[in-house]
Amino acid sequence: MKIIKQALAAMLLGMMTLSAMAETPQEAQVRKLIQPTFREGVKIDSVTKTSYSGLYEVRIGSDILYTDEKAQYLFTGEIIDAKNGTNYTKARTDDLSKVKFSDLPLDSALKMVRGDGKRVIAVFEDPNCGYCKQFRKTLATMDNITVYTFMYNILAEDSKTKSKNIWCSPDRNKAWDDWMINGKVAPEAAANCTTPNDKIFALGQKLRVTGTPSVFFTDGSRAPGMVDIKTLESRIAAASSNAAKAN
Repeated sequence: MKIIKQALAAMLLGMMTLSAMAETPQEAQVRKLIQPTFREGVKIDSVTKTSYSGLYEVRIGSDILYTDEKAQYLFTGEIIDAKNGTNYTKARTDDLSKVKFSDLPLDSALKMVRGDGKRVIAVFEDPNCGYCKQFRKTLATMDNITVYTFMYNILAEDSKTKSKNIWCSPDRNKAWDDWMINGKVAPEAAANCTTPNDKIFALGQKLRVTGTPSVFFTDGSRAPGMVDIKTLESRIAAASSNAAKAN
């Protein structure tokens, strides 16, 4: 009986989700009116009536714009609640940028474990990224953490070569830290050594990782750019709590 109830609940949740995703006639009309505003080939992913000021959210990929019910005006920028300071646009874009952490190809990342390794993050870094080098120094001070590092080569022509040399080293983590923290160059890789460079580049593009470092937490949220240790600790704790609630 319990299994049947769980199955019915799952079906109901699925029906509710599909219903929430379906556009209302008014939203569909706004989509029709606003579409000619954009150049040919631009796909509007969704039009949703917001709970504030009668505006409609127009989503194109991870970009959020706003329009009125007659689609006479198009607004860009952030919607912030003047009373409590809530940034509705940021909350929405943060939600859209979430990933399923368990879907990340962690076998294609460097894996560093300190202490019990219970706290887990993934980070995209380029070997030529100065901010990434500073961030590695922050990570070096942390304990009881597992860090998966995706070498994401987007900054310079030789980034791919440096990543290959590090990936093909006998001790990848040591070679990465030697370079990122101490400036010690990894030995040249054998010509027949294969790397996940192309796979990681495609993954970063798919996830819209536009800069390094970019940190991903276990609840699927991310922090683009370098974060200080206090913020990092706080985000890891929040992510662990959110992930536990979701399960």
